[in-house]
Amino acid sequence: MKKYSIITAIACSLSLFSCKKDDGVSCTTCSSPETASFQVCEENDGNASVNGQNTGTPYDTYISGLEQAGASCGN
Repeated sequence: MKKYSIITAIACSLSLFSCKKDDGVSCTTCSSPETASFQVCEENDGNASVNGQNTGTPYDTYISGLEQAGASCGN
């Protein structure tokens, strides 16, 4: 149930923000059985952003957490 709640919270937050691509920013698409696909980008400062909103979490840590929660991420 906790995994479902985390993924649901991520999906809800994604619907609130739009993704903005900047030069030097690389993005990947993530999805899970419980959510629609969404983009996670690595910002110039090394943090992950979801739909343009900086998470304050290092990109690799954020992606790893998503995958542990059951999401699949890849280009």
